[in-house]
Amino acid sequence: MVIALSKGYVVASAGARGRTSQDKAGTYTGKAPAAIVDLKAAVRYLKFNDARMPGNAAKIVSNGTSAGGALSALLGATGNQAAYAPYLQALGAAEATDDIFAVSAYCPITNLDHADMAYEWQFNGVNRYKKIDIKMLDYKVQRTETADSLSPAQRAVSAKLKAQFPAYVNSLRLKGKTGELLTLDAQGNGSFKDLVKAYVLASARQAQQAGTNLAPYPWLKMSGDHPTDLDFEAYVRYMERQKSPPAFDALDLSTGENQLFGTATVDKQHFTPFSAANSAPAATTADEQVVHLMNPMYYIGQVGTGAARHWRIRHGTKDKDTGLAISILLGTTLQTRATT
Repeated sequence: MVIALSKGYVVASAGARGRTSQDKAGTYTGKAPAAIVDLKAAVRYLKFNDARMPGNAAKIVSNGTSAGGALSALLGATGNQAAYAPYLQALGAAEATDDIFAVSAYCPITNLDHADMAYEWQFNGVNRYKKIDIKMLDYKVQRTETADSLSPAQRAVSAKLKAQFPAYVNSLRLKGKTGELLTLDAQGNGSFKDLVKAYVLASARQAQQAGTNLAPYPWLKMSGDHPTDLDFEAYVRYMERQKSPPAFDALDLSTGENQLFGTATVDKQHFTPFSAANSAPAATTADEQVVHLMNPMYYIGQVGTGAARHWRIRHGTKDKDTGLAISILLGTTLQTRATT
């Protein structure tokens, strides 16, 4: 925020209901799609009052990291989408548009109904993991790591989820920069995997040109000091697994994403067919339309939906909060289908 202000931007920090929000009666008020509805309402407020405030509401840039990155991506991909209209009307949102100018999203935890598959496509075979627990203590973020190994049952789940990912990628019928169809075979190899590798390799080359010593990274194949290729499996082992499968729609309903897809009276639900079919406790499943409302992939390129003109999607080289494929699928879909 301080940096944005120093560069002459007007900063609006919009409040939004969260997945644990409750009213005085104990009813949950912030379950999906509340957060994105609130942010759309904030955009409408800024546009409706544009003449009364400094700045230019036609140049709104949304910025966020992790879940915030997901909401920024969703905000940028679903401008004026009719599916949100009933929720905005019920909220009393201003009569204005809600498309935005640009998106800055860091490691967006998005495409949640396919994120478990993507995570296991990447990390299947990496059986040791370091779970990160985040808590607040005296208003300071405290991170603790707990190391463990996947059980035989979890390894079986990983394999099943990985096996589902190629069909999803192939169903999107996305194309690379030279027009080739991006696909995966039954083993998870193919032109889409090559694209993921190409992004990592391009990042390594950029780092090398900036003076970074790449010698500590044996998964990079070098010609002199120039990176020419990478061993993807060795790279994934270097990244290390952070989450056990399913990473997002946990079979025991233990994730924040399970909580996100609850209802006014149910705190946690499943939101994927796989986890619903293999649930450890008896559990209900979120409405499919609500799941779609939290995933920008369903709306990019739809008639009547305005996507942001400018996008900056970042994913750290060792960021394993979600799979690399998620950001690349989002970016590639925007490149091939987005309309403004």
